[in-house]
Amino acid sequence: MAAVSEPHGVGYARYTYRVRVSSTARAKLLAEWDRCRWVWNECVARSKKARQDGEECGPARLDRMLTAARAVTPWLAAGSSVAQQQLIRDFGKSRAKALKDVKERLPVRRRAGMPGYKRKHDAEPTLNYTRRGFRLKDGRLHLAGGIVLSPVWSRRLPSRPSSVRVHRDALGHWHAAFVVPVQAEPMPATGRVLGVDWGVRETATTTSDAYDLPHAEHGRKAMRKLCRYDRMMARRKPEKGQKASKNYQEAKRWRAKTYQKIARQRQDTARKWAKKVVRDHDAIAVEDFRPKFLARTTMARKAADGAIGATKQALIEMGRKHGRDVRLVRPAHTTMDCARCGARAKHALPLSERTYTCAACGLVSPRDKNSARVMLVRAGLDPAGAEGVRPPGALLPGAA
Repeated sequence: MAAVSEPHGVGYARYTYRVRVSSTARAKLLAEWDRCRWVWNECVARSKKARQDGEECGPARLDRMLTAARAVTPWLAAGSSVAQQQLIRDFGKSRAKALKDVKERLPVRRRAGMPGYKRKHDAEPTLNYTRRGFRLKDGRLHLAGGIVLSPVWSRRLPSRPSSVRVHRDALGHWHAAFVVPVQAEPMPATGRVLGVDWGVRETATTTSDAYDLPHAEHGRKAMRKLCRYDRMMARRKPEKGQKASKNYQEAKRWRAKTYQKIARQRQDTARKWAKKVVRDHDAIAVEDFRPKFLARTTMARKAADGAIGATKQALIEMGRKHGRDVRLVRPAHTTMDCARCGARAKHALPLSERTYTCAACGLVSPRDKNSARVMLVRAGLDPAGAEGVRPPGALLPGAA
């Protein structure tokens, strides 16, 4: 479950359940996905043509095109208009984000990229329904178009869902993700603050040794299995144009199952650590680090195994859920600044140098610990004690 809080203690959470799908429902879901995939690809083609002609092609214009197409195409009109219209909304959001990145002249490695075509054998089915496109009755999920699914209710929904997303993962399992409004669950004040710096040797280095997150290496531990499955797939790989054998499909399924287990282990580690940090601190200064650029370095495999992005997202969501003050800090020059006097080194420290020495005040500190303390200073949460405890009587910024 991922929670995102809003002002006044009201937020939204996503509850995901496994779904039992009959053969009839599976055929209807795949037929619905074929229609939605056609709508998405048509939106991509129309958007590219409009950009070449210098015209605007927003969701409103695409909606009118969809209405005209459904009027003359019985195959398209046989599907749910709710799922098709929601797909247009998703396309509009993706396109708007890509255009914003281009307008802000972000580097290519940080751009989201324009939405592309969805190929039949590459894209997994994903259908989104708003409140008027589904209903819950007698423990079953009824979708528009006469599709009936049976979720495995492992826990109760706290309130009436506002939307649902039905999707299939790489293992062929179907899931239903409900978005429901929830109330924030504030925790008692502790008077403690914490600075968090992300790294490769350790996933998270904090101003307090008790809250450092060591590199779990879930991917490295499963590397032997993955290499074995890769060799099995390589030996059984079908020729071009031929159908894959059952042994190839079985090895591919084992490989996907192992990757899914690794992802769940990383998510579990991130959430447990985030809950511990949020429970014991009122304010958290987090480095707004984007590990995407590490994908082109020699540290790419270890950085990906550390799941820095997922851990940061889990910490932000957990802080919002429990009403904590989570502040994102600009990561530029954090390894060059001194946490005590604020002086900046003339040259960037190489990765092999793990000790920071300030030429101005003489501070000698572990490199990552100094960066974590810089987070507190930049977030306005300093002064604080060695363990992140604020002086008696000091108020957090913004407190009454």
